Amino acid sequence: MSGTLFLGFVALMLVLVLAVSARFLSGRLRAVVMAGLPAWLVYVGLLGYAGVIRNTTMRPPGIVFLFVPLAVILVFLILRMRSVAGRRVALAFPLWILLGMQCFRVIVELFLHQLWIEGLIPKMLTFAGANVDIYIGASAPFVAWAATRGESFRKGILVWNVVGLGVLANVVIRAVLTAPGPMNLVHAEVPNRMIGTFPFMFIPGFFVPLAVVLHVLAIRASTASQVS
Repeated sequence: MSGTLFLGFVALMLVLVLAVSARFLSGRLRAVVMAGLPAWLVYVGLLGYAGVIRNTTMRPPGIVFLFVPLAVILVFLILRMRSVAGRRVALAFPLWILLGMQCFRVIVELFLHQLWIEGLIPKMLTFAGANVDIYIGASAPFVAWAATRGESFRKGILVWNVVGLGVLANVVIRAVLTAPGPMNLVHAEVPNRMIGTFPFMFIPGFFVPLAVVLHVLAIRASTASQVS
């Protein structure tokens, strides 16, 4: 499978995220997103292209340089969501947009299926195995539609987001435990070499955190609306 097609999808999603951010955010936060997200993708791309992520002989292993800063950023964002400022940010976006954007996960799952065919990931990381993430992506447009129908679907939307985070956690844990290196505790038919393969390291480096952030924003917006 050509990595060029995948890079095109990454670029398309980057433009979409930046366009939505520019439309609904303002001030310093908009500037941070507009500059910070491309900078992060450049960092991830350089790590993958230089072979740092797949290097298991380094101390610490190369994968640490992807997952540690990513974990720090996500934890910081999640904690900030609990603040008044976080509430304002979540409510700045129409809820249906936050939900509908999750449909990108269908395309990611199709790429993962092809990577399994090519022997870069084990079957358990695909919709043919233990990964049901494609159903979250496929249902996203319907959940987005429900968000436009008033408060009657609000609890269901909240449950959908929580389930979506659980599905992501399932995939991420399996991906880490099947990757080469010291964390390789699950021995599948093939190791998960996708994490360190350019350009597919953008799946854990961009698409997974994007899905998490969309879920967290949607949950915060839903609960904020209920309180207000």
